[in-house]
Amino acid sequence: MACIEILFRISDKFTATSRHYVDRLFDPDPQNVLQGVIDMKNAVIGNNKQKANLIVLGAVPRLLYLLQQSSSSLELRTECAVVLGSLAMGTENNIKSLVDCHIIPALLQGLLCSDLIFIEACLRCLRTIFISPVTPVQLLYTDPTVIPHIMSLLSRSQHTQEYITQIFAHCCKVAHPTCTCGHPSNHKMVATPEHQMVLFNHGAIQNIAPLLISPSYKVRMQALKCFSVLAYENAQVSMTLVNVLVDGEQLSQVFARMMQRDKPIEMQLTAAKCLTYMCRAGAIRTDDNCIILKTLPCLVRMCSKERLLEERVEGAETLAFLMEPDIELQRIASVTDHLVSMLADYFKYPSSVSAITDIKRLDHDLKHAHELRQAAFKLYASLGSNDEDIRKKITETENMMDRIVSGLSESSIKVRLAAVRCLHSLSRSVQQLRTSFHDHAVWKPLMKLLQNAPDEVLVMASSTLCNLLLEFSPSKEPILESGVIELLCSLTQSDSPALRVNGIWALMNMAFQADQKVKVEIVRALGTEQLFRLLSDPDTNVLMKTLGLLRNLLSTRPHIDQIMSSHGKQIMQAVTLILEGEHSIEVKEQTLCILANIADGNTAKELIMTNDDMLQKIKYYMGHSNVKLQLAATFCISNLIWNEEDGSQERQDKLREMGFVDILHKLTQASDPSLCDRAKTAMQQYLA
Repeated sequence: MACIEILFRISDKFTATSRHYVDRLFDPDPQNVLQGVIDMKNAVIGNNKQKANLIVLGAVPRLLYLLQQSSSSLELRTECAVVLGSLAMGTENNIKSLVDCHIIPALLQGLLCSDLIFIEACLRCLRTIFISPVTPVQLLYTDPTVIPHIMSLLSRSQHTQEYITQIFAHCCKVAHPTCTCGHPSNHKMVATPEHQMVLFNHGAIQNIAPLLISPSYKVRMQALKCFSVLAYENAQVSMTLVNVLVDGEQLSQVFARMMQRDKPIEMQLTAAKCLTYMCRAGAIRTDDNCIILKTLPCLVRMCSKERLLEERVEGAETLAFLMEPDIELQRIASVTDHLVSMLADYFKYPSSVSAITDIKRLDHDLKHAHELRQAAFKLYASLGSNDEDIRKKITETENMMDRIVSGLSESSIKVRLAAVRCLHSLSRSVQQLRTSFHDHAVWKPLMKLLQNAPDEVLVMASSTLCNLLLEFSPSKEPILESGVIELLCSLTQSDSPALRVNGIWALMNMAFQADQKVKVEIVRALGTEQLFRLLSDPDTNVLMKTLGLLRNLLSTRPHIDQIMSSHGKQIMQAVTLILEGEHSIEVKEQTLCILANIADGNTAKELIMTNDDMLQKIKYYMGHSNVKLQLAATFCISNLIWNEEDGSQERQDKLREMGFVDILHKLTQASDPSLCDRAKTAMQQYLA
């Protein structure tokens, strides 16, 4: 009890002291107020409890009032800005409280003052507020006069240059919309095109480029970071950057020089990010020397175990982004500095013989070790997305498949997503599907992942499942037996077009050369209503995959006849709607191929022969200007008149009367050799 009483006394004393600081802000003597603010400044340095107390006791509104009063001396206004900046350096709750008190408009108004020291104090405070993930960056863009005015302050001093470029770099970002961690400080920040273009249109590039050769390292660094944010996924900014000269030197060369080994790691990495983003935006070719000989090797160096955890993470993720669409860069990276085996170290961190002696650093790295695994999976996914030899090298890396399987069930959603991305990349390999994937039964954790996951994970997991359901995959049978059909059918009802595509795509792969039992189960589980709803889906990819499913269901005569006897009317209706609708050549070609499959059935073909409207449509497409449609329509007629089948003579006679023979004769003269051959094959049925 005595201990508790002592604690309460200390707390009361602490609060009383804080209240005393606040009371002094209301003193009628301006000199006492100034001294009170200075004392407050000294009291809050490094003291988060004192900061929180002062905020709760109402210090912020009074400090803002004094800061905005023209009657306040410049010294007082400057000291107020300094104290507010110090309060902002506390917790995220402090920042929220300051923002709620409208600190940002007050500080922006302060920038209109002519006094440089006061301007610097306001900018320093704004910088501290805007680098926090809880600050709504839109507040910088509310008044259209703010950005041009801030841009005009860049020339005032090295301090204004440092703070402004840092503000711009952080006010061009928002939390990633797909982040599911629920904690703002963990959110990945991504550049927004709207903010990029506001800064671009107000001359950010011309004004910030000269700062890259500033005598101040901090200014150079913040300018570099600002360019990395401006260039991210922005072709217009990147195309402009590539033509900018700094002191007579191209900007890309300035960035390349900043990647030299003797430069600080932070500078090397940020310069590599700038060139990566410019390259991905199409402003620099992937075979340019500054990419192959400078950027890629620099990023590989960042993956070395000598680097700090965050450097290794950023290096791997940036390298993955750089290589993602380019097979040549993937091949070069895979043989640079033993990268594939170097990444295996990402899973062993921190090891029992870790060289880290700093306890704080070790504690930090233990908490963030999952980020290394996430980055490694991302980089492996990018490396193995195209080349079979690289995939083989990845799967043969020590315990790699076991690590992926473990990654699929990690607590971190980001690691699970990266692991499934890696699995998806490797699943493009026929060899890996037949060997590593089968040996490690990866379909089991994948199926578990599909049961309950955010859409972003579901999309990648279901996409991987599509590959595991290909006919040559040994995993296809056990997946089928696990009751996956219901799950895939539920995906086709998703609001997400990507999930609908993957659900129907997986069913399409499952139906390919499947036995009748599987096909009947697919039709039963999906239901005819949903099947025909998908055939009118606004997303072309969904429509194409649904047509692919239908085509696979309607293969082999007994299957065709059985499905058409149950659902023939609806299928013919759907085919009619598509052939009459405003659809692409690819969609209509696939639909005509379905019709050709129906024409190959024993009894199903009568659904076409008794439908004169459908026959007229086939006739129209035989005379179409597109060869693909002509080929598919001709194949349909060829199946209808095939000699060896019952009733072929009657069908031939009817089609002759409708003018099909004349069209076939004409097509035997077609310039396209495939169309010509198919027409000749059909004509031979009449001559036999």
